[in-house]
Amino acid sequence: MYFRLAKRALLETDKRLVAKFLWLMGYKGLRSVQKHKARLKRGEFFPPFLYISVINSCNLRCQGCWVDVSAKQSKLDLDAMDRMLGEAKAMGNSFFGILGGEPFMHADILEIFRRHQDAYFQVFTNGHFITDEVAKELRQLGNVTPLISIEGTEIISDVRRGRGGVYSKSMEGIQNCVDNKLLTGVCTSLCQSNFDDLLREEWIDRLIEMGVFYCWYHGYRVVGPVPNPDLALTPEQQLAVRKFVVEMRVKKPIAIIDAYHDADGNALCPAATGFTHHISPYGDIEPCPVIQFAKESIHDERPLRQVFNESEYLRDFRELAAKNTRGCIILERPDLLGDFAREHEAKDTTVRHEAYQELDVLKSNPSQYNPGNEIPEKSWVYWLLKKYAFHDYGAYKKHFNVENWQPTIHQDGTTSAGVSGPGNAVPDNLVQLDIDSSTKA
Repeated sequence: MYFRLAKRALLETDKRLVAKFLWLMGYKGLRSVQKHKARLKRGEFFPPFLYISVINSCNLRCQGCWVDVSAKQSKLDLDAMDRMLGEAKAMGNSFFGILGGEPFMHADILEIFRRHQDAYFQVFTNGHFITDEVAKELRQLGNVTPLISIEGTEIISDVRRGRGGVYSKSMEGIQNCVDNKLLTGVCTSLCQSNFDDLLREEWIDRLIEMGVFYCWYHGYRVVGPVPNPDLALTPEQQLAVRKFVVEMRVKKPIAIIDAYHDADGNALCPAATGFTHHISPYGDIEPCPVIQFAKESIHDERPLRQVFNESEYLRDFRELAAKNTRGCIILERPDLLGDFAREHEAKDTTVRHEAYQELDVLKSNPSQYNPGNEIPEKSWVYWLLKKYAFHDYGAYKKHFNVENWQPTIHQDGTTSAGVSGPGNAVPDNLVQLDIDSSTKA
């Protein structure tokens, strides 16, 4: 499998782009993690990876979106981006996740990439603005990997994303990227409406056939002004996702990313461990993209390294999250998060200024934490990479107490702690479902 994946990388993508990926994302990315570890030993903090939402505007209206996409456009300008990226790179960072809104609606997005050739950017996008010309420019730059969102079959995508023709336009963006030999990814926010269609081996095979180099499964988050808890995954489905990802990693010549488990299958939250934090389109420094409360901003007079290192709000958030769950705190304990934000007098960073009220009415939902049902990595490559670069950095060892964890109670009286183990408990039809060919994505 590893040989086939390497062969695909050499034959289906631009070799210069592969070399830049290995240098900027591979070598320098791992070095940024090493510097992060060294800082932690000195009692200092600066996350080795930043999510940056460069703009709030978007051409779509997706279910469960937390961004004020209909508000007056706000974006991080070139000067702010240059200053922030420069300070982060000075701390050893070299890899950045670019979000929106829709990042390619930022008029200067390509110039940002052009000015920072010593950094690597993963762009979360719907792909609608990636024309052949844009894809050619991305190939010339060489330091960008587009991660294009596909949310289901054609009908499901249109419902999930609030517009007609979304699926075909996104597929066109993928094709433009692949035709120009970019390292192209596809991500999916798994929920009830797309689970059976996209968490399946046939979908992975289709991505490989298209020339997609990696994919990423996210779990749907019940957040925002119009949360839809009916779309949230059950504990059984969360476990099925983990089982599917682990099995496909040793079977298919495509990289499969997840952000919720370490090498031994223990659940984790990248914001709770300090691996990453988020910058909003307004410059607010938030724990993660879906937690829209902040005390600090990149526009503060202090250097960014000082802001991160001295932030009591971010430090206390990491401790709160790590103390109460190894999963997602906004899913499991919105009540704790609301109390915490109020105690710190954190600013509601939304334009709508209703984030506190939205949090108050959220109910507990299950997340990836399912004690006793850990599924370790089967791939030695993923196991080694996670052992070195993606683990809890001691956060849970220091803070977590399982007695603080409150399992989600469902309407039928069962809890999220009641899922049987991975050996024989997850029905195969949760992982591989036979559906009529007319409904396949």
